[in-house]
Amino acid sequence: MSFLTAMQERYTTKKYDNSKKISSEKIAELKEILRLSPSSINSQPWKFTFVSDIETKKKFAEASFFNAPKIEDCDTLVVFSRIDNINAFEKQINDNLPEGAVGYYNNFLKEKPASEIKSWFSDQTYLALGVFLSACGVMEIDATPMEGIEPEKYNNLLGDKNYTALVGVCIGYRDEDDGNMPSKNPKSRLTLEEVIKNI
Repeated sequence: MSFLTAMQERYTTKKYDNSKKISSEKIAELKEILRLSPSSINSQPWKFTFVSDIETKKKFAEASFFNAPKIEDCDTLVVFSRIDNINAFEKQINDNLPEGAVGYYNNFLKEKPASEIKSWFSDQTYLALGVFLSACGVMEIDATPMEGIEPEKYNNLLGDKNYTALVGVCIGYRDEDDGNMPSKNPKSRLTLEEVIKNI
């Protein structure tokens, strides 16, 4: 499948068939794709948690408002978290990144307010989200990104005080009765002329 075709056919899945499972090989591939995701200065200020245990998924569903049925029926919930402990992040980059990358952080970001630094962490995590959703499309895995979650409750379930949850993503295979699939509910996008500018 071409990338363009994948983007034409992927959509935000509203209803999952809980009898269809993603192979362990594909799950492993998605994990490696996330590990390889791009970030500014290779900062990688994130953690990705794959939740497939049925009882644990139910706990996350209870902290996900109207998204609960999707989480319960999907194969796996993937939680995208950004680092929330700036000291831990600085140790991570000092231990793993070259001098130039650390210097960029120290010179351009370190002295900013904590809220701005954490917003930058979030920006990087959303880059990984875009890569992940695109990969799912190419692999013909259905996905539902969800900001409709209760981060504090997610954080308690995840149990890592250095990170905070941003987004949950259901992955699995669509129920054929899902009315949101493009064959039943065609994609609505702005025209090329409205979103592309040539200079």
